[in-house]
Amino acid sequence: MKYLVVGLGNIGAEYASTRHNIGFKVLDALAEASNASFLAGRYGSTTTIRHKGRQIILLKPSTYMNLSGKAVRYWMEQEKIPIEKVLIISDDIALPFGQLRMRKKGSDGGHNGLKNITELLGREDYARMRFGIGGDFPKGHQVDYVLGEWSAEELAAMDERLKVFGQAILSFVMVGADMTMNTFNKK
Repeated sequence: MKYLVVGLGNIGAEYASTRHNIGFKVLDALAEASNASFLAGRYGSTTTIRHKGRQIILLKPSTYMNLSGKAVRYWMEQEKIPIEKVLIISDDIALPFGQLRMRKKGSDGGHNGLKNITELLGREDYARMRFGIGGDFPKGHQVDYVLGEWSAEELAAMDERLKVFGQAILSFVMVGADMTMNTFNKK
């Protein structure tokens, strides 16, 4: 069984430690825990990890956030992965820092990466796991906030949150979205 897990973010050193790149950070932590390394390829960097007989392709798109759908569609077609075995990881300003919220479908919630994926796939019934980044910014400064770096307090809690998200990804692969939501949306 093959799965595609996509972490959304922007390529380039200037974005590496920003809140908007949490999708990349989640996949980096999971790959590191699995002793896997990413290789640059078409529309993104990928690595494959195995977990209890499942093959999981981790993808960090190189298309920039607003064109993420191009990479997702390409890798789904290339690897022949159906929509129900795709999981997208993104940031969410509507959730407190580190909170996990998984859904099997839904709107883009104003997230341009999810919006582009929905447009290019022509559907919104794909699983997504949102990482709360909080919304503590003055009105009109959303872009500065999401493209800003983590606070010292957030960084101190980051490793633990990344482990939880890694566990949730593996849960999705093993038991599906419903059981994963029941287990992890509460934590």
